[in-house]
Formats: sequence, C-alpha cells, structure tokens
Amino acid sequence: KAVVSGMTAGALGQFLANPTDVVKIQLQMEGKRLREGKPPRYRNTFDAFSKLYRKGGISGLWLGWGPNMTRAALVTMGDLTAYDTAKHWLLLKTRLIDNWLLHIVSSGCSSLVAAILAMPVDVVKTRIMNQNVIAPTQGQVVYNSVIDCLTKTVKKEGFPALYKGFFPTWFRMCPWSLTFWFTYEKIRKLCGTSSF
Repeated sequence: KAVVSGMTAGALGQFLANPTDVVKIQLQMEGKRLREGKPPRYRNTFDAFSKLYRKGGISGLWLGWGPNMTRAALVTMGDLTAYDTAKHWLLLKTRLIDNWLLHIVSSGCSSLVAAILAMPVDVVKTRIMNQNVIAPTQGQVVYNSVIDCLTKTVKKEGFPALYKGFFPTWFRMCPWSLTFWFTYEKIRKLCGTSSF
C-alpha cells in the first residue's frame, strides 16, 4: 500500500514538473552547443519555455514524460522499500539499535537501490528530453520512443551505457535520502510512533 502510494505520488509530481525538467536539460546543453560554435537556442529560462511551447506545443514541454514519471516512481519505490527492508534487517541481524547510525546506514542502502533502479530510465529520459525539438534538422530527432532510445543505446554503446553517471547520481541521492529519513525518524520519535 505504501509502495503504491509512494510510486503514484512520485509519478504524479514528476508529471506536473516535467516542463521544468525539459527546460533544465535543454539549457544545460547550451554550453556544449557554444563549444561547438553553434548559436545559443535560448536567452534564459523564460525564453526556453516560450520557444519550446511555440515550436513543440504542449507535447514539446512534456518531452520524455513517460520515462520521467517511471524514474520518479522507481526512485520512490526503491527508496521506501529499501529503507524499511535495510533497517529491519539490520535491527534483526546486527547489534545496531534504532538510532542515528542505523538511520544513516539504512538511508545509504535506500539511495543505492533507488539509483540502481532509476539510472537506465534516467539515461533514456535525458536523451529523449535533450533532442532538438525547436528546429530539428535531419538526424537531430534520434529517438522516436522510449523503447527506440533504450534499444539504440544498448545496441550502440552496450548495457553499461544505461549506468553512465551512476556514482554522481548516487552521491547526489545519498544526502537527500539521509536528510529525508533522518528527519522522518526524528518526527516519528517526537510523535511517539514505533518504527515497526
């Protein structure tokens, strides 16, 4: 029940925020375009929103919404289930007690599982969102769907390509997970709720 609720909340929240993710990824690629001697596509964030909407319509702002929602659902599911599982296992199989050290170790495990589950979808999402939808020329729209992107990526670069940037992703997720679970545990204890 908690897993389904978490996955649904994560997916819905990400769906609503998808346009900001598309704009972020498009703006992040401007540096590469400048290094290649190409003119910038956008002056600022608002210009990017405006151009993406004018040229691509609503669908231009929701590029990659499917993998984006899938990623959010997987991250939430992995984080929630791995934290509870790791915490429960550590309490049963080790000498750790329900304190800050247990919470740190459990949150590290949960962020690792979340990163492992999310990385393939994150790579696909980023590649789809990074396509030039403003003024595509021949060959700029490389991927027609999630499956097409996944297949082409693995075929051309091998399975490990789905985990490019794994460690930076995990190192980014770890502090978030630690902060979230540490805060959750403190609030739980203040409210007098037991952990299991």
